[in-house]
Amino acid sequence: EAARAEHGDAACHLLPQLANRHGLITGATGAIGSALANEYANHDTHLILHGRNLAALEQVAENCRAQGAQVTLSSIDLGDETALANWLAELCARHLPDIVIANAGKNTHPQQMGELEAWPDVQALLDINLTTPIAMAHHLVPAMRARGSGQLVFISSLAAWHGLPSTPTYSASKAAIKAYGEGLRGLLAPAGIGVTVVMPGYVTSPMCNAMPGPKPWEWPPERAARVIARGIAANRPRVSFPFPLNFGTWWLAVLPAAVSQWLIKRLGFDHLEGRS
Repeated sequence: EAARAEHGDAACHLLPQLANRHGLITGATGAIGSALANEYANHDTHLILHGRNLAALEQVAENCRAQGAQVTLSSIDLGDETALANWLAELCARHLPDIVIANAGKNTHPQQMGELEAWPDVQALLDINLTTPIAMAHHLVPAMRARGSGQLVFISSLAAWHGLPSTPTYSASKAAIKAYGEGLRGLLAPAGIGVTVVMPGYVTSPMCNAMPGPKPWEWPPERAARVIARGIAANRPRVSFPFPLNFGTWWLAVLPAAVSQWLIKRLGFDHLEGRS
């Protein structure tokens, strides 16, 4: 999937075109989010960028404006249901997004093996990684259905194929949003709404650096953004990368659980060493 997405085929050889359209990206100050904003920025694009760090968000916006894009910024608390609902209602009324990339996310991990993650960290992670993107779909889909078009993009992870002992709650949230996106794709296809689930491996970022364990085949965010954008343009059900890590983690879901867990331990994904 990654090879097709990166190098393209007849259906997706061109970069995604948002001519006179609106694209919404949450988590736009993160490594993948800012790279995606840069990937989509052009004279025919209105980008709606969300991030909590206003200084970093302004810098991303300036880079996009330099490429001719119109940019609107937001720093609302995505975990505040009322604020989220009001913001999305305003977007639906003024400039309903054509593409929505629910990219905001976070990670957490146990401080010691054999211990559970702190409950407040677990709740905060599930709120942003799972509840928020589902809430966004609930607020935006009715307007997209009325218009007859739209594209929802959910950011999962290769960790969705099999939970990692070093990041159990993160793995659970990514498995859940993967399943939700897959189910939603079939549900919304008759309404003309596409759904793409993105399953990245390791992409260079502060969050990636803070994750424990090895990080094989790590990609720069710019490369990841190109692959993601081309997959979205082709309305692919799933965009996963990099090969062979995506192929190997897929096998973790297929093999007997005891074998998968042995492999995870053998490859060093069952410990907390390697944190930055």
